Amino acid sequence: MKIKRRRTKSVRIGRIRIGSGNPIAIQSMLKVRARDIGKATDQLRSLELSGCDIVRLAVEEHRDAFAIRSLKRHTRLPLVADIHFDFRLALAAIEAGADKIRLNPGNIFKPNEVRDVIAAAKNSHCPIRIGANSGSLRIKSKDTAGALVKSVMDYLRIFKKSRFNDIVISLKGSDILDTIAAYKKIAGLCDHPLHLGITATGLPLDGIVKSSAGMGVLLFGGIGDTIRVSLLERPEEEVRVAKLLLNSLGIRKFGPELICCPTCGRCEVDLPKKAKKFQDLLDQLGPQDKARLKNTKIALMGCVVNGPGEAKEAALGIAFSRHKGALFQSGKVFGSVDLEEGENALFGMLKEDLGRMKKR
Repeated sequence: MKIKRRRTKSVRIGRIRIGSGNPIAIQSMLKVRARDIGKATDQLRSLELSGCDIVRLAVEEHRDAFAIRSLKRHTRLPLVADIHFDFRLALAAIEAGADKIRLNPGNIFKPNEVRDVIAAAKNSHCPIRIGANSGSLRIKSKDTAGALVKSVMDYLRIFKKSRFNDIVISLKGSDILDTIAAYKKIAGLCDHPLHLGITATGLPLDGIVKSSAGMGVLLFGGIGDTIRVSLLERPEEEVRVAKLLLNSLGIRKFGPELICCPTCGRCEVDLPKKAKKFQDLLDQLGPQDKARLKNTKIALMGCVVNGPGEAKEAALGIAFSRHKGALFQSGKVFGSVDLEEGENALFGMLKEDLGRMKKR
């Protein structure tokens, strides 16, 4: 089954294009001050290595806006300036070369100020994200989803009058059902790309579950052009979870997919330890090798009930019993190996496959 995505306008954010069938982009956010150039640059490098596509940064004062010019010299990632309360910070960020501006209709709402930002953005070919958030709504209503949509639609009228169309929209709430309802409604009212996210998600595991549940529903319905998994964690972890989410839905592939059984009383090996060791081996692969293996499924299974069957369905696999591991390749038994050598043997088979791919 293939997910049919919603048709939208195309918007360019730095070197990345979103919407209109382009790959769904992964976004994260700097968790240090933009004006702290050293720390911000280190985090940008780490995010770039993790596979992030777009990075947002908080602009609290003019020093943060001015820092964008310096930061752009140290990264290829598009930088999005997150603006609240003071429209003049948006003007400064645009002048400094921001690749996109985020405006919050809940705290920058005076039409003349919004028009000033639009004019500057139009002159600099800088897109704008209209980012409504349930925590800063000016519209008081028990219908949070409806209030989010109304807030955005009212804001959009200013943009339409200014003939500005390089727009991305987000409607984030901390309640999953409100967020889903808001995105579904706005998806039927406009053709602008949508940035997905669940905000204020709680502790890291709560954030992973809430983000996956909420965004998973929307992505399965074809809604969403960029995503951010908001976590009380390092930004690289946000990217890792976003990749897993997109990979699990078959929307984007980032490397070999590792599947493991959850174990039960029949398992007679330390499968979590073996899986961790194998994942460490996978992490040694470079970005190009991971890209070559993006359609490769690898199975590590802990017993003889479903293990052999699952391993047969993968490109490569191993099913452990008490004394040995049965290796599988392309659905057929390849051989057996001692328990201690299982992970290394499987990784060796993967490297051989990779070598054949490089020769093609």
